[in-house]
Amino acid sequence: MSVQTAAGPGTRASRAPGPEPRRPRRRLSLRQRIWRERWTYTFILPGALFFLVFAYVPMLGNVVAFQDYTPFRGIDGSPWVGFANFTAIFQDPEVLTALRNTLIIAFLQLVFAFPAPIALALLLHSLLSERVKRLVQTIVYLPHFLSWVIVISVWQQVLGGGGLVAGLMQDWGMGGFDAMTNADTFKFLVVAQNVWKDCGWGTIIFFAAIAGIPSERYEAAAIDGASGWQRTCHVTLPALIPVTTLLLILNIGSILTVGFEQLLLQQPMVGADAAQVLDTFVYFRGVLGGQWGIATAAGLLKGVIGTILVLSANKLAKRMGGEGIF
Repeated sequence: MSVQTAAGPGTRASRAPGPEPRRPRRRLSLRQRIWRERWTYTFILPGALFFLVFAYVPMLGNVVAFQDYTPFRGIDGSPWVGFANFTAIFQDPEVLTALRNTLIIAFLQLVFAFPAPIALALLLHSLLSERVKRLVQTIVYLPHFLSWVIVISVWQQVLGGGGLVAGLMQDWGMGGFDAMTNADTFKFLVVAQNVWKDCGWGTIIFFAAIAGIPSERYEAAAIDGASGWQRTCHVTLPALIPVTTLLLILNIGSILTVGFEQLLLQQPMVGADAAQVLDTFVYFRGVLGGQWGIATAAGLLKGVIGTILVLSANKLAKRMGGEGIF
């Protein structure tokens, strides 16, 4: 027999036990949050200072593009000329030559040099022997650590007029050969040098992406009867699309930067008509020629075009169903 007691007017009703309601946490101020994460910001500080000093502060010098600048008078004492420097570079035939060469080399690099690391990564991934794979990886990584002076010297010893290939052709009774001074094929030579130097290094990112693919996908495809080529096309390549899209957008942003040191070292051999690009134009016209305003205007124009290309490529990637970079 159960006995029920009713709460009288002077008694407090009993409450069933349960979790106490959460009290709202006090919102920390910005200074308190920074102090709480102070060690994280300490590790970030060196990288942030590097970009601040060497990337963002120098952008203030773009004001020279709107001045008749001379180092003796400085920025404060140089007269303003508005858009006169931009008008001058559009009327300069040397700028048009540099722009044409830049676009041609950039297009060839985008078509041939950009897919090369992907193809090499897929080729090495298909190797069954881990020892052979590591050996090939080590060999193809090494050229990345060589300076362009050494790279061009090596290519000169192989493809130059007195190089290995020319010597073999003379021994076989064939005509002379000198690919390093041929202006007609120079742009393809530049792309080949980039592939030889940086293709192996570029495979690191794609190797990481391939390593992140679950092995169950390959096993399921093999059970369904997919061949090795079909597994590559339907499992590996779709998994590489996000990182490929990211790298493609970043490469498009720097598409007008086609290698200053590489082209500067080889320009005396083929001439300015074949090797003059926007970066070398800025060097010769600004640093050596003293026309700082025109050189800065050309560099600023290149940066603006690169920014527009990045924004356009990112928007196009999102419209096609990709993630983009921001």
